[in-house]
Amino acid sequence: MKFIEGTDRTQALLFPLSLELAIDENSEVRLIDLFVDSLDLKDYGFNTSFKENGRPAYHPSDLLKLYIYGYMNKTRSSRGLEKSCKLNIEVMWLIRELQPDHNTISNFRRDNNLAIRKVFNATVSIAKHFDLIGGSLIAGDSTKLRAQNSKKNNYNQKKIDRHVAYIDNKLLEHEEELKKNDGDATVIKDEINKHQARKIQYKQLEKQLQESAEAQISTSDPDSRQMITRNNITEVAYNVQTSVDDKHKIPIDFKVTNTNDGKAMGDMLERASKVLSNNNFTALYDKGYHTGSEFGRASELGIDVLVAIPNPPSKAPDPKYNVSNFEYDIKEDRYTCPEGEWLTTTGKWHQAKTYKFKRYTTKKCIGCPAKSKCTKAKYGKGIQRSEYQDLIDKNKNCVENDKATYRKRQAIVEHPYGTIKRQWGFSYISTKKHIDRASAEVGLIFTCYNIRRIFNILDKNILKSYFKSKRKHVFLVIYCINLKRALLIALNFTLKTKSLDYNLSVNRLILA
Repeated sequence: MKFIEGTDRTQALLFPLSLELAIDENSEVRLIDLFVDSLDLKDYGFNTSFKENGRPAYHPSDLLKLYIYGYMNKTRSSRGLEKSCKLNIEVMWLIRELQPDHNTISNFRRDNNLAIRKVFNATVSIAKHFDLIGGSLIAGDSTKLRAQNSKKNNYNQKKIDRHVAYIDNKLLEHEEELKKNDGDATVIKDEINKHQARKIQYKQLEKQLQESAEAQISTSDPDSRQMITRNNITEVAYNVQTSVDDKHKIPIDFKVTNTNDGKAMGDMLERASKVLSNNNFTALYDKGYHTGSEFGRASELGIDVLVAIPNPPSKAPDPKYNVSNFEYDIKEDRYTCPEGEWLTTTGKWHQAKTYKFKRYTTKKCIGCPAKSKCTKAKYGKGIQRSEYQDLIDKNKNCVENDKATYRKRQAIVEHPYGTIKRQWGFSYISTKKHIDRASAEVGLIFTCYNIRRIFNILDKNILKSYFKSKRKHVFLVIYCINLKRALLIALNFTLKTKSLDYNLSVNRLILA
């Protein structure tokens, strides 16, 4: 039986194949090349000017192309990208056979967090240009990306106290052994020294924790925090907030945090309104974002929100007497309980941590025959009404009257997460040391997600024409700037004998 045979590896080619001919005309790598060339990287904050002395630097466009190609093909480690420069023919074509080392590649991502954010914003601008963003309905949510910090290297006060108590018990045991030991006690003394050294380390961590005023401290990645991911399972992670547009499931904004969702909605809504340049949209969020003060922020911004209603924090012994079954009279400012009694307030506002509230009670509660079914409190039931309760009730009515719209939330916002975490395998942060580096990594992830979505939706020829027109504009701007500088240098050189005022007026005229 015959098989298809390959070519002889030692055979010389009469007509050598160029890299240009080796890359298919419709290859995705060509679009990546055009996309990066269409960006004004200097304006974005990438460093494009280096000293003439010393070894020449790599241009940021080459390193950005390498990263975008790598992330879109599930390779994000600097060593993996370094290897691709030598083995992957598409990478060779993309960066013209340059071979930067892994430190250079890694440092580029580390040093360009804000510039990478602007590249992500550029993908959103492209999506808006081609009408891929509806701008009328968005969904917000967060996802936890595991940090390069194990649970073992994350500490809070309770964990430190537990370790110190264990060490103290061990030290007592070894001291007792030392008293009873009549022979060589070298092993016991070594154990004592080891535990004492560990105790000093824990005391130093305790001091750092107290000085930071944080609830926990991580030693490998200081900004990461231990968080609940699902079903009370915890991970040391970063929490990535995301706003996703409904039309094509394109993320329009992201923010890397190390806090939970409770206080995130207002800030993300304000950022989304800036991206969309209006506040005429509806935002969908799950019950983790159900916070009174955040409803206040949404109201100030003039943005409609639908937030899932969480279960009541406390329930009566008999569900009939839950607070949700007490009717509030806004005109009389009082509640009516299921037994028909009024709960009134003195009008005094009490201060909680982040909001104010009024308390509603009735003296008839003590003698009420239904008291045991209504509350376990000795002096009867008390209801706290938040200053944001009207907005909370408004949200409840909106969700109940528009369940069809709210049901879209998961399909909108989970679409990017499913691709990024399940399909691409980016369920963790690969960088270490601080939130800025984590943000640069997430910026590259979402940039590549948006690029892939845009490439899949739009015709490649349309995109090529668009990128080429943008590239010509960028090159023209750079050419004009360089021409002005050259003219300025030449005129300054030839007009040395002229007065200072004359030189300044000529400079202004050229720069105009």
